[in-house]
Amino acid sequence: MKLGLEVLLENKNLLSRLSNRRVAYVGHPASADHNLNHGLDLLIEAGVKISAAFGPQHGINGDKQDNMIESDHEQDPRGFPLYSLYSEVRRPTPAMMDSFDVILIDMQDLGCRVYTYVTTLLYILEECAKAGKDVWVLDRPNPIGRPSEGFLLDDSLRSFVGASKIPLRHGLTMCELSLFLCEYHKLDVSLELVKMEGYSMTDGPEYGWPRDMPWVNPSPNVPVVDTARCYPGTVLLEGSLLSEGRGTTRPLQIFGAPGLRSKEVIEMVEKRAPKIASCLTMRSCYFEPTFHKFKGQLCAGIQWHTDTANYRHAEFQPVRLMALTFSSIKKLQPELMNWRQPPYEYETVKLPIDLLMGDIRGREWMDSGTEIEELDKIMKPSEAEWIELAKPHWLYA
Repeated sequence: MKLGLEVLLENKNLLSRLSNRRVAYVGHPASADHNLNHGLDLLIEAGVKISAAFGPQHGINGDKQDNMIESDHEQDPRGFPLYSLYSEVRRPTPAMMDSFDVILIDMQDLGCRVYTYVTTLLYILEECAKAGKDVWVLDRPNPIGRPSEGFLLDDSLRSFVGASKIPLRHGLTMCELSLFLCEYHKLDVSLELVKMEGYSMTDGPEYGWPRDMPWVNPSPNVPVVDTARCYPGTVLLEGSLLSEGRGTTRPLQIFGAPGLRSKEVIEMVEKRAPKIASCLTMRSCYFEPTFHKFKGQLCAGIQWHTDTANYRHAEFQPVRLMALTFSSIKKLQPELMNWRQPPYEYETVKLPIDLLMGDIRGREWMDSGTEIEELDKIMKPSEAEWIELAKPHWLYA
């Protein structure tokens, strides 16, 4: 299997089209090849004239931990600016746009709408369409594969964690997303897609992440591919007052709070939705965060395991599972189930859980105490619509 970056570097005809042009690069620590060489270094070694580089949320060096912790602009010692797209600006300014002729986007996404690299991709496409700049997308795997789940984003809830009509789990690669975004937003942009070779979105046991591809954290709190599998569900914890496990070695796989009756929660979830709960293993545990929510306090929690023999990738529904978990905690211990208040990702009015779910009906269902069939009634039409929107842009089996 070859990444888009590797295909470009091995294709002399493609590389020649970059000669005598000012080239910008968008990446972060996971923008590496199979040998863990960074794409920016490889392109410079290949003779590409890099005139600027851009970093998304968490910084081009991947050092910023949490939401709304911004990165500064810097200067690369090799003589070009390192612009932050998570600073006082979140889309390229006219001055930044003037620094290049063509921009190479080489970000490792996580397969989830609220993972903000999707929004950064859209903002770059929009600004390049306005300025008449060329965009090349160097494709990378979607580590959680083709399945999709969740509400299509309601336009009234657009934010930095949701800038387009996409569900929580979108099932697309960055090249496929680029095709969808350009069509849906009617962007007239010069777009070059450098596809992967030998990549499958569906083959097990990797299910989107090739076995021979080393894992580099695409952001600080995604340490393993199992975290990526859980993320479309566990990211919803950011809209609650429960700990999402930041400050532990398994963030966004472990979650909880002091006094949570975790075994009872697991039992209730399994009873209410046995089919959904049986697709992975849920384990009761304890943890003490070293930072973030409940720092230094003993928390009772739950760990989601997608590394056990009963994990069923094609049937796993992390969004529904997390919604069921919230609903069950609310039934058992309502004092623990309060929604986080703004601000969140630069939104100061709307509830973070609504921004994350993409539709207020998700929160309303979790607050209602009704069963999973009622959630299915309102979520499944969105999921069916998404397949119709997305499938024409699939590039891989």
